[in-house]
Amino acid sequence: MNARQFDFVRYLSRFSQSTSASTDVQFGEILTNTFDQRVIDHMTEMTGGKFLADTMHGYGVTHFFFMPVIVDDSMVRMEELGITRVMAHSEKPAAYMADGYARVKNSVAFCGAQSVGATNLAAGLQDAYLASSPVIALTGRLAQEQQDRHAYQEVDHGSPFQANTKYSARVDRTDQLPMYLRQAIREATTGTPGPAHLDLAGIAGGDITKKSADMEVVIEGQFSDLPPFRPEPDAGSVNAALSALASAARPVIIAGGGVKTSGAGKQLIELAERLNIPVATSLNAKEMFPPDHPLAVGVPGSYSRACANKTVAEADMVFFIGSHTGGQVTNDWKLPRKGTRIVQMDIDASELGRSFPIEVGMMSDIQAGLQKMLNASGEVGKAADEKGRAAWVSHTQQLVSEWKAGVDDLWNSDDMPMRTERLTKELTDHLPSDSILVADTGHSGIWTGTMIDLKSPDQSFIRCAGSLGWAFPAAIGAKAAAPDRPVVTFAGDGAMWYHYMELDTAVRYGLNTVTVVNNNSSLNQERGLNVKNYGGDLPGSNELWHLTDTDFAAMAEQMGGFGITVKNPGDFEGAMDQALNSGKPAVIDVKTNIESIAPPAWN
Repeated sequence: MNARQFDFVRYLSRFSQSTSASTDVQFGEILTNTFDQRVIDHMTEMTGGKFLADTMHGYGVTHFFFMPVIVDDSMVRMEELGITRVMAHSEKPAAYMADGYARVKNSVAFCGAQSVGATNLAAGLQDAYLASSPVIALTGRLAQEQQDRHAYQEVDHGSPFQANTKYSARVDRTDQLPMYLRQAIREATTGTPGPAHLDLAGIAGGDITKKSADMEVVIEGQFSDLPPFRPEPDAGSVNAALSALASAARPVIIAGGGVKTSGAGKQLIELAERLNIPVATSLNAKEMFPPDHPLAVGVPGSYSRACANKTVAEADMVFFIGSHTGGQVTNDWKLPRKGTRIVQMDIDASELGRSFPIEVGMMSDIQAGLQKMLNASGEVGKAADEKGRAAWVSHTQQLVSEWKAGVDDLWNSDDMPMRTERLTKELTDHLPSDSILVADTGHSGIWTGTMIDLKSPDQSFIRCAGSLGWAFPAAIGAKAAAPDRPVVTFAGDGAMWYHYMELDTAVRYGLNTVTVVNNNSSLNQERGLNVKNYGGDLPGSNELWHLTDTDFAAMAEQMGGFGITVKNPGDFEGAMDQALNSGKPAVIDVKTNIESIAPPAWN
């Protein structure tokens, strides 16, 4: 019996134990086909609400993030099955929580909102879409005969969700729910993962969930975890890629989020070492390559270290591994330089050559593809000029050393208010060894890309892919997915203002995250733009980026959490210890220097 088969036998046992003797669910048999192990509930009449809850449970879902009222008749069944119903304060944070949960658990997550809140939920899916996160959104809508007639609180849901999902479908009858729900799960998890959406008839989906139909609960375990499939590249492409890399004088690897989704960190390190190629990591793959490794050059692109961008600029070949070639990782397509040879591996064939002409493309799951390259690497993968390759690696490490020397004074500054550079060093030094770091966008994303290192192999990282304010609610979802691991948020005060009320949600559900606020009472990322527009640092320009001086620690205490303020850099370690041991959602309000501006990307 393989691991996946064992999981489903275990699921069958768990379900039978958690279900009363009077239930109308009778699990009959475990069928095996060429793809997967299936647990099948015999066809029986049941409500759509029961079907939904049982299916979520079967896929290992432990939390449902929502704004009331949606699939309300499923809630009791969810409770019976041990699924925690996390009621947020608005729809976007509910989507963000589900996103954080999905990224940490590496499987599907569910969120929901009734008809009037549906478009708010759709907006919240933008980050999941940009980050390739398998979130499934459930919404309610008025019946079709009430559409296009100015119904109260009703707008069309089609366009908002089509923009932010891989798959969006209307469910008009209860007996359609099994087909559409299983397809949503398949779509969300296959290829490049991403959100899916089901629009259920009824304001709260009640036309689907309250009615009964003959249905069977089928758990397609192939789609319970990412990736559901591991396609491999053909031998010819593998050998061509290895030959190309061997011929390059100055190659560099850019590893992306696909490495993380595939769980290919071990293979990435081994291949880089075997071929002696420097490695840059996108923000999504920050944890996948040790920062102190002699081949590491940092994060490239727009949220980047100068040494990484310089390495990519000087490279004569770039090997993109599981990485989009979009504007952020390439600094708006300025890197690599025009004419640089490109090798690319991605599970989504449509990504191959999307931004740059490729010399060799490999459509493959990243772990499977890298392993196949390792198996074939022998003499083919050796650098044609090993001395030249060693000199190139030495040069890239000199770039890294020069960059570190250039920021060392800021890293170790004792200035008060604290420099944000010093705050990033304190975070690097005092993050728990098994923690999950959740970073917001804007300056927080840039500070994370440039100044924060993950020193322990057991630390992990997720980051905002689009919308300011994402990190705080996403961290709550991450904690739901990994209750035994410390979850630490890094965000600015501007980001915290978006969804700070969700601290109450964290308190209510005992989801005890630690939030580090880079509090400079401003959106100082916008300072330069406004000073330029006004021709100086004038009162009118200040209004466009200054914020109220706020005590986030006191607010946390008032909401039932733990709050502590840090002004002196030497006090951060003690504050982190107190926050981690508080037994409450905790906020560390760090008063930082408004003059600390995240460094621009090197071009």
